[in-house]
Amino acid sequence: MKRIGLISDTHSFLGKDVVEHLEGVDEIWHGGDVGDPKVLDYLESLKPTKGVYGNIDGHPVRGRLPLNEIFICEGVKVLMTHIGGYPPRYTKRVKELIIKEKPDLYICGHSHICKVLRDVKLSVLHMNPGACGYEGFHRFRTLLLFQCENGEVKDLQLVELGPRSAETGSAY
Repeated sequence: MKRIGLISDTHSFLGKDVVEHLEGVDEIWHGGDVGDPKVLDYLESLKPTKGVYGNIDGHPVRGRLPLNEIFICEGVKVLMTHIGGYPPRYTKRVKELIIKEKPDLYICGHSHICKVLRDVKLSVLHMNPGACGYEGFHRFRTLLLFQCENGEVKDLQLVELGPRSAETGSAY
């Protein structure tokens, strides 16, 4: 069993409140738009970290993270990318990847809107953790916590961090 902290769209800010929720996880996954590479440095100092680059990320982050991350966690095949749409409105690129790779779990960021949907037709669970940073149009900052165990995603929790306007201070 692995406990996962799924975040996205930090946009160069990692709040102390986010870090508090990540202390109990085994791995941190970042769905893109990291911003400042110091955010990635800090996350990596906390826990093993996987992630993808997003549309706002410059060469320092793009040099460290891929466009797509495909891996297996405790028997769960994961496809992560930043921009890809959601069931059934995927981008062409992501729909082709889902059909080819047949992941159990598809993760993206970008929209700043937390969504968890099952695509019955393509047999994939979609997760977007929303945004945990302050930049953007979202009203509330969110992240997701869950477990991967024996090929299943379990114990999914939505963490509402509060309104985007209530800054908590940087963790690094």
